Amino acid sequence: MTGLSRWCLERSWAVFVSGWLNGRLKVETNKGPRISVRARWIFAFVGGAIMAYGARMARGCTSGQGLTGGATLSAGSWTVMFAIFAGGYALAYFVRKLWN
Repeated sequence: MTGLSRWCLERSWAVFVSGWLNGRLKVETNKGPRISVRARWIFAFVGGAIMAYGARMARGCTSGQGLTGGATLSAGSWTVMFAIFAGGYALAYFVRKLWN
């Protein structure tokens, strides 16, 4: 482990322990009034699995696609990012009742 990696790991651990010792560390699940905590976790894991499967099929991460391809003004990268955001907004329309 390099010096910088070790330094980052030590500081991250120190921040975690400090928050725990001062009572600022808490575990909570943010959800709407019409969805249970269990369903919220299930939806989160299913959504993550779908994104992981998509990243595996595409041979890369969608964030990397948007950041590196968008920075080079690649038309394909911009198209993919707009499609991802449009898909997110379209899905939000169908699941909005769970949050209100």
